Order: sequence, then structure tokens, then C-alpha cells
Amino acid sequence: MAGIVGYGVHIPIYRIKVEDIAKVWNEDAEAIKHGLGIKEKTVPGRDEDAATIAVEAARRAVVHSGLPAEKVQAVYVGSESHPYAVKPTATIVKEAIGAGTAVMTSDLEFACKAGTAGMQMVMGLVDSKMIDYGLAAGSDTSQGRPGDALEYTASAGGAAFIIGREKKDVIADILKTVSYTTDTPDFWRREGAGFPSHGGRFTGEPAYFKHIQHATKMLFEATGFKPADFKYAVFHQPNGKFPTNVAKMLGFSEDQIRPGLLTPIIGNTYSGASMLGLAATLDVAKPGDRILVTSFGSGAGSDSFAIQVTDRIEDKRKRSVKVQDLINAHKKYVDYSTYLKNRGSIKKR
Repeated sequence: MAGIVGYGVHIPIYRIKVEDIAKVWNEDAEAIKHGLGIKEKTVPGRDEDAATIAVEAARRAVVHSGLPAEKVQAVYVGSESHPYAVKPTATIVKEAIGAGTAVMTSDLEFACKAGTAGMQMVMGLVDSKMIDYGLAAGSDTSQGRPGDALEYTASAGGAAFIIGREKKDVIADILKTVSYTTDTPDFWRREGAGFPSHGGRFTGEPAYFKHIQHATKMLFEATGFKPADFKYAVFHQPNGKFPTNVAKMLGFSEDQIRPGLLTPIIGNTYSGASMLGLAATLDVAKPGDRILVTSFGSGAGSDSFAIQVTDRIEDKRKRSVKVQDLINAHKKYVDYSTYLKNRGSIKKR
């Protein structure tokens, strides 16, 4: 059975508050904070992109795993903001962590669930014994058109997970994973377009809520588990309200989702969102705890996982960099003009 051997995250230090965006567009900041369930979001630095974020997360995952980097035999990076149209991000990550050359490597795209799709791919390679260890990362510097509702939530961050099967290494067994997919065009960006388009309320139902619920219920059927069998649950979090609402629909409590609900304070990190939520939950989980994770990617699909923490997690905690520590460390607020400059929306030529 494949399981998580180590994980790492990266979150930019820069932030912008909802008030500073709302002020530019003469909008009601309090109404937006209440409606979206968000207070502020991360902003990438001028030298940060999906590749650098994935590299930092992957390096921390290697350290946390305790493995030599050359044991990583596959690297998959999921993102919808890969810095190159033709040049893989995954090769940069592979080289940066020192994984060697005999490595299966590729980039993935499936909106916000590309990272969890990478986890499933690595699981398959590990379970089939094609490889011993592989790494999957979800990383984004997500885009939102100025003035669009997405501008309040689209942020930057990422997480990486190393997956293997040796029991002496595994901190959390992945008991089961399932996927639910349809052709639902709720969110898209054509080649060459600077910003994505979306279907407004259509992105909630029949997109987000339908897919999250179907995938999670499929997992319940496949495992025999119910909400009470999980200590924690993590759902994709495009804002602060959707995951809270879908948790209630499925029978989960606020206490179960609280550790992994990060969007209200860092925004929607797209491919990194559910993976960062899982990392934050593993930071506080104890041996024996079960964690449910259901991602969502527009277009549309959801991956759902049943994960059970092992005794090994306690031994590796001293090597991990906690998600909450990164969220709070060296935080710097920027104004709207600096935000636009860092995003590349203001250019000298």
C-alpha cells in the first residue's frame, strides 16, 4: 500500500488585504469578506513563480522524508500557471532537489486538482512496484483579472508530497483513492489569454458542489467509512465559504475541517489548495487519525482520498516546517500597486 513518506510546503511572505483591493474598485470590503469568507491572500514576490514555489516545497519534502533525493524516481508538478508554455516545470524541480536523471518526469494540468492527480499517478507507480518513491507537487501563482471577483481570492503557494511503500518510512497510509469527472466548463483560459474566465454562480453548482459530493460519496461506498470515521477532512477551498458548506452537506463538522481551512488567511492557491490543507492537517494529526481529502478542479473533476496516520509521523515532526509557521513568519503587507507589480500586471514596456 502506497503512503506519504514526507511533505513540504511553500507560502510567499507577501500579503494583501481585502480592504486594499476593494478600495480600488469602490466596493464594500466587509460584504466581500463575509460573502467569500476571506480576509487576505498571499502575493508572489517578483522572483516567485509556480516553479520556484514547487522547488521550495519539494526540497522541504525531501528533508522531511529523511530520504536521499536520488531515491526519488518520479516527479510530477501540477499547476495552471506553469511559467513556460513549452518547457516543463517538473524538470526544474527534479534537478533542484538532486533526484538524478533516471526519473519519470512530467507537468500536469487539471485546474486546481492537478496536484492530487499527480499523487494518484505516483501511487500507481509505487503500488505497481515500477518505482520505490515518487514526488507530486501542486503549485500556483493563480490569476485573477483586475476587478473580477477572483482577484480577492487568487493567491500563490504550493505543497509537495513524497510517496512510497516501505512501512518504516510511511507517515500516513493512503487507504483508498477515487475520482469523479465530467465535462463541465465552469472555468477556463484559452491559450494566449492573460486571465481566466468563469461561469459565475455556475462554478458552485453544478461544478464544485456536485463533484466534491460525488467523489466523497464514492469513497464512502468503496471503503465503508462515514464522516464520523474521520478525525479530519480537507476539501478544495476556492474561498472560505464553499468548503464549509460542502462539509455540512456531507455530514462533517467545523472542527473536522478547521486545521486544513487556510483560504480565509492565504487565499486560493489553486493546485496547492487541498494539498496545503492536507499538510496543515498532518501537522497536527496523531497516529491512528483518519483524514479525508477531496480536491476539485474546474473542467471538471474531484479526487478523493482516505488517509490514515501512522506512528512514524511523530519521529519525523522535528524535520517538518509547519504550515502555520510559514503563514505567520515574516509576513509583509503590500499595497495594490505593489501587488500589481509583483503579479506582472504593471510593466515598463
